[in-house]
Amino acid sequence: MTTQLRVLGAEHWDHWFGRLERAFGGVPDPADERQLWRELTEVERSLAVWDDDEVVGTSGAFSFRLSVPGGVLVPAAGITMVSVQPTHRRRGLLTAMMRRLLDDARERGEPLAVLETSEPPIYGRFGFGNGTENVFAEIDTSRVHIDAPRDADAVRLRIAAPQDAVAACEKVYAARVAGRPGAPARKPGWERLPLLAPHSESGATGELLCVLAETDGEVSGYARYVVRPEVESSGRSGAVRLRDLEALDPVTYGALWRYLFDIDLTSRISVDRRPPDDPLWHMVSDIRRCRLTVQDAMYVRLVDVGAALRARTYAAPVDVVFEVEDVFCPWNAGRWRLMGDAEGAVCERSSDAADLALTARELGSGYLGGFALSAMAGAGRVRELRPGALAEASTAFRSDVAPWLPHGF
Repeated sequence: MTTQLRVLGAEHWDHWFGRLERAFGGVPDPADERQLWRELTEVERSLAVWDDDEVVGTSGAFSFRLSVPGGVLVPAAGITMVSVQPTHRRRGLLTAMMRRLLDDARERGEPLAVLETSEPPIYGRFGFGNGTENVFAEIDTSRVHIDAPRDADAVRLRIAAPQDAVAACEKVYAARVAGRPGAPARKPGWERLPLLAPHSESGATGELLCVLAETDGEVSGYARYVVRPEVESSGRSGAVRLRDLEALDPVTYGALWRYLFDIDLTSRISVDRRPPDDPLWHMVSDIRRCRLTVQDAMYVRLVDVGAALRARTYAAPVDVVFEVEDVFCPWNAGRWRLMGDAEGAVCERSSDAADLALTARELGSGYLGGFALSAMAGAGRVRELRPGALAEASTAFRSDVAPWLPHGF
């Protein structure tokens, strides 16, 4: 059977996206969501594998700028829309698409590639390592209360139409990006992603609501959420489902969470995609009744080892030589000497003896600072070749703020 890998033509987008939906179970996206993805798709960076006149493989990339430790926004390929039809498994189609996408990222000068995966075992062989985590929570607000910072009462809260509040919310989001490794700067169009109409598989859901927080007349935070009404024999017991929440200071942050906890006729909050170091976990009265679960999130791949390691800063002075194994992107293989601190870094090819040995996958996991190289060494994934080098590098790579991807792509 002969297949052809080609750049997607805009006229084939509907067929291409339909095959993506079929590969993920065949449930079509709502019309507004489908339209948004159509508009956000960079067709010149999207690939289709054709078998005669049928699309049997899909993939693409978004052109991101991703925050890294130190606050620099680094160009990154956001790998997305990846699927292979079940009739065409084990024929090398995924490998061919990943080869093309990573080669393209390199040609574009993007030091990083990132993706979200529905099946974690798939992408390690392409050099991707899990670099961020998401925390999910189901909070029993009838039993848990918020200890908000003092002065939270001074924050003015008002409900606004989500569409009317977009500019104010995006200003807050943009101000937060540099301080959170893993967060993408949103290009025009992406501000519409949190505004998609709510839909629920398990019952009726209310309209999307937005509450703005104001301090000294300026918007200092926001929360977007929906309420799912429910009635029990003991009375109304609805659920608040948080879509996103950002704030510029702890007082505003606490005021917004207290508002969500106190919404009438509700008894729980469903929280998706929060960072592992969310201050919320230090404000709740009973962490056990928040039912926290942690899940792997964004996978990171260094497309250009030297450029990527130079782009970020380091929590402590570091001078180590890495022996990097990279089968899928062999231009990265070999020895790299990294010298850096909190002010910046240099990373160049080296003929010096190696201090640490690891693969591109481990570099991806450790790059944003959320996973310690020492932990990977404990699993046998990083080898220390010079005594003391592991502690030095592991300390330097850590980020004071946990890396986090605020929204999907």
